[in-house]
Amino acid sequence: MKNYQNKNIKYKKIVSYIAVILWMIVIFMFSADPADISDGKSGFIIEIFNYIGLDLNSYLGQATNFIVRKAGHLTEYFILCILLFNALRYHFSRKKCFKIAVFTVFLYACTDEFHQLFVPGRSGQFRDVLIDTLGGILGGLIFLKFYKNK
Repeated sequence: MKNYQNKNIKYKKIVSYIAVILWMIVIFMFSADPADISDGKSGFIIEIFNYIGLDLNSYLGQATNFIVRKAGHLTEYFILCILLFNALRYHFSRKKCFKIAVFTVFLYACTDEFHQLFVPGRSGQFRDVLIDTLGGILGGLIFLKFYKNK
């Protein structure tokens, strides 16, 4: 029975790290989109809200696209931090997981913005690094609040 539990934990660790890597690839791919394609994706999200009866343009005016894009940044890194926290929890205390996950989110956000300097129509913005890191902090705090050490 104990051998089965060890294999199960080892499998969960591997899967949790694979999830982190896959999510980092997703973020990288979003960042590799040229500006016109990235704007189109934001427009698609706005259209979905319009379809369900939420006219964001009437509420937020011309800032709608900007807000949707920044909410996307926040959400991407919120998820990344939760995935990191989940993977790290097998090795560290909750507080240490939080610190490592948020720091990793910050570093990855920096590399993401650097990457965007080489994508047509995109630019690296430190403001985006701060938004990404804020998303990571929020994700980490939520995981910290609800995750209980066994």
